[in-house]
Amino acid sequence: MKKLYFVMALLLVASMVLAACGGGAPSEADCSKDAVFCVGLVTDVGKVNDKSFNQSAWEGVQKAQADGSADVIQFIETADAKDYAKNIATFADAGYDVIVTVGFGLGEATNEAALKYPKVKFIGVDQFQAWQFTEDTADDIPNVTGLNFPEDNAGFLVGALAAMMSKSHVIGAVCGTDVVPPVWRFGEGYKAGAAYADKLMGTTTEVQVVYHSDVGFDKTFTDPEWGAQTAKAMMDKGADAIFGCGGLTGNGAITAAAQAGKYAIGVDADQYLTLPEAAPRMLSSAMKLITPGVAELIALAKQGKIEGGNFLGDAGYAPYHDLDSEVPANVKETMEKINKGLLDGSIQTGVSPTKP
Repeated sequence: MKKLYFVMALLLVASMVLAACGGGAPSEADCSKDAVFCVGLVTDVGKVNDKSFNQSAWEGVQKAQADGSADVIQFIETADAKDYAKNIATFADAGYDVIVTVGFGLGEATNEAALKYPKVKFIGVDQFQAWQFTEDTADDIPNVTGLNFPEDNAGFLVGALAAMMSKSHVIGAVCGTDVVPPVWRFGEGYKAGAAYADKLMGTTTEVQVVYHSDVGFDKTFTDPEWGAQTAKAMMDKGADAIFGCGGLTGNGAITAAAQAGKYAIGVDADQYLTLPEAAPRMLSSAMKLITPGVAELIALAKQGKIEGGNFLGDAGYAPYHDLDSEVPANVKETMEKINKGLLDGSIQTGVSPTKP
């Protein structure tokens, strides 16, 4: 009878994960066994195929499986922020070894779950672990690793590029809420990069940066219509390069810019590869190398070498792809020098870790 109840429980958990993911055959593997290494991912509000942040993290989990670091992988798409804890618990109760949670908004729920499930390793993408820098060890959560990035560096790079490529000397950025530190760093880095390029080139560029902070977390990153309207308003004021940094909201801005024949600049991943409707006018993307960062941390977890605290991933900018011939040689050379300076520290963005 106990065996029957155990099998029924496993089937119930599998059906919960299947329903949350919207399809796919559930795995029959028992994630509670040491020999089976299971990794689950919980998205922020939005879809796993958002062609941006959630998708990049999921591709990192898939890479970990392809590399042999994970046996069973699955995701749950969060429809409402109030479901964060429930979605995380679905994987934890099923015996998953690693749970990846995507985005700043899941930080609190992730840390609370880590305290409740001390044997599970948690990877929080864009979740800064402040406890690592306090003297009080009672606050430590050793089974949580925050994967963070220098977003200001990536924003700085594409801001400089936009300023150097703009013919109108007016550029824009359409972003999610500035309550989220990484989003704010992208936007402020964009401004700083444009100012740096102006000093080098002897130009003056007007930079319009708008954050979608007038709505809640359930809307700020999933509002492509608002993103498109905001981008169009910027272009009406002369902007000929638009940076979209905010999930589907940013994608709306990028697509609108591309359709208008302006320069489009993506975020997080190389969106030339994930946003085909904007690809012909995609000048570059401000990249957080989320996919390799997630895969590396999962591999470390599999090896028993992952450490709690913060792990700094890499940032950069994407190739020019179809627009390569439009980018002058001196601009390409300058971009390489700026990137090198940011990496070796000789160039500083001046952007603080959080909004003052």
